[in-house]
Amino acid sequence: MAMIKIAMIGASVTFAGISVWWFLGKPRIFQASDYGQQANTSEQFDEKRDVDSKADGFEYTPKPKSALKRAQAKTTAAAAVKNQDEEKEKQERRAIISRQANTLEKFYEKGDVDSKADGLEYTPKPKSALKRAQAKTTAAAVKNQDEEKEKQERRAIISGQANTSEKFYEKGDVDSKADGFEYTPKPKSALKRAQKLEKLKEAKKTAQAKNQDKEKEKQERRAKKIEEARRIKISEDKTLPTAKVIKIKDSTEHRERRVKIQGWVHHLRREGKKLLFIQLRDGTGYLQCVLTNLLSSTYEAITLTTESSVTLFGKVMELPPGSHHKAPGDHELIVDYWELICGAPSGGTYYILDKKSNVDFQLDNRHIVIRGTNTSKNLKAASLVTQLIREHHLDRGYMEVHPPCIVQTKTESSLFDSNKIGSSLFELQYYGKKAYLTQSSQLYLESVIAALGDVFCIQKSFRAGKFRTSYHLSEFTHIEAEFPFITFKNLLEKIEDLVVSVCDRITNPNNPLGQLVFEINPDFRTPRRPFKRMSYTEVIQYLKDNNIKKINGTFYTLEDDIPESAERTMINKINEPILVCRFPKGVKPFYTKKCSDDPQLTESVDLLMPGVGEILGASMRIDNYDELIKAFIEKEIEPSTYYWYSDQRKFGSCAHGGYGLGLERFLMWILNLDQICDACLYPRILDRYKP
Repeated sequence: MAMIKIAMIGASVTFAGISVWWFLGKPRIFQASDYGQQANTSEQFDEKRDVDSKADGFEYTPKPKSALKRAQAKTTAAAAVKNQDEEKEKQERRAIISRQANTLEKFYEKGDVDSKADGLEYTPKPKSALKRAQAKTTAAAVKNQDEEKEKQERRAIISGQANTSEKFYEKGDVDSKADGFEYTPKPKSALKRAQKLEKLKEAKKTAQAKNQDKEKEKQERRAKKIEEARRIKISEDKTLPTAKVIKIKDSTEHRERRVKIQGWVHHLRREGKKLLFIQLRDGTGYLQCVLTNLLSSTYEAITLTTESSVTLFGKVMELPPGSHHKAPGDHELIVDYWELICGAPSGGTYYILDKKSNVDFQLDNRHIVIRGTNTSKNLKAASLVTQLIREHHLDRGYMEVHPPCIVQTKTESSLFDSNKIGSSLFELQYYGKKAYLTQSSQLYLESVIAALGDVFCIQKSFRAGKFRTSYHLSEFTHIEAEFPFITFKNLLEKIEDLVVSVCDRITNPNNPLGQLVFEINPDFRTPRRPFKRMSYTEVIQYLKDNNIKKINGTFYTLEDDIPESAERTMINKINEPILVCRFPKGVKPFYTKKCSDDPQLTESVDLLMPGVGEILGASMRIDNYDELIKAFIEKEIEPSTYYWYSDQRKFGSCAHGGYGLGLERFLMWILNLDQICDACLYPRILDRYKP
């Protein structure tokens, strides 16, 4: 019994102990995930430092219950307020330190800051601060250079990728990483662009294939048309009246009559299958010709090209009143039969030339260029003016002569020694002997006046001066004249008479060819007489008053030979013909007669025209034998070489003078041309002697 009691007491004690253990707290087994969760949740107030590391740092050493309550109280009250104050203070110190660290006056780096609570208290190190600042500046500069270099390299690479047709990423596909040059491709948009590009390529291929098909179909139709045209044959209707051969210029007089005209196809125009218009050119004019029905359907008709030569038969018919289309002469040739003489390459003159052809190429192919409307008009105008110049001289009773172009001595160059005209002669072999091409026929004309009186010539002259301007030719047409028994005043009047007379003949209503000039230069007018006259001294003063200087910046003097550029500047300002008279003897050939009132000046004159400059030179000649021989000797010329010239002063000398006019420059003024090459057939200029 006693044993039972003892057992019961033991059981009670054990039970009581278990109860105490239960209420006081039993030990728990925690998982690693539990520790992590507690340590990272806002409900757990135990810090990571409360965790003792056992093997993996996840063993917990818990704080007593009262500590938990104190931590909760601290967090909910004072800790929250303190954290706010500390955070505010920390931000203020950050702002201050940030400003200090970025100013040039502050030599403390961020590395000089000792951490106090939040690492924002400064502990300056003044001794080493300057050195560190300098080192930092150098290192920063190097770093910036390296970064900038790397940035440029990436920029170049990315730019290259963005601009290549194989890359489908746009510049907008670049995301900014530090410097904005890292690619973050957007495959979705890239795919769309690739698809769009592929569609464009396919569309282009389709269009090309379609065009090829159309071209092939067109060629097949043309081949079929040509084959059909080969079977069409035409012949002249012998029942028609016999056609009279005429030139286009005579077509107005032969209206309503059957005629035969030959020429070149200048233009072609087709309207439908049964109508062909040809603008025919024969050198005398242009004529519109109409081919209908079978005439326009033959093989020769459908393959006809511009510049082909043809023979046309038919009637010249006046255009009906109120006709909707125009034609040269207000009439057209209704063709009843035609023949192809010789065809031309497809495209005609455009086979060789087009609007993009440069000047040298056009000069090389001048033989084709002159077929054009504008150039052929210039050549016709040149023919007209030459004819009118000849008519003027003949009407005045002057006798035309033809002096030689080959001269025997180079000393002739000294006779024309002037900066204006050049002094070099073209040398050639004449039957094994040295000879030269003439610069002027003046000396030969002087030798003729005692036999024929007033004489003139239209002759080629050659100047070997190496000029590269739009006003110089190495070979030009020279109109020269010499007059015995005249004075210097008479000479000036004869020059005015030449210019005005030719211009009046151009504008004469009875001269149908004169209309050519107005087609080229609608503003052409005959100048009024008398022309403005200026002495050489007055010209020098004008240039000074208008600030026209030499290349070196100085003004011209009486000892200077005024260049053509200065003369053109002056004449374009005055804008009317000017006779510049009385040149100093040093700037004119030695044979020029001296002024009686001033032996330092000469009885000489140049005619200047607006837009061109000098077109004519003239003077009175020395008529005294002894004075001429003295002038030869002063120029170191052997007088005996020119015995035939000086003899004119021994055998009945007289006062005489003459002029020389450059036809091409005269045409430049009349036609208002910018380039002298447009005023002649095949220009001969520096380094050019073809075709």
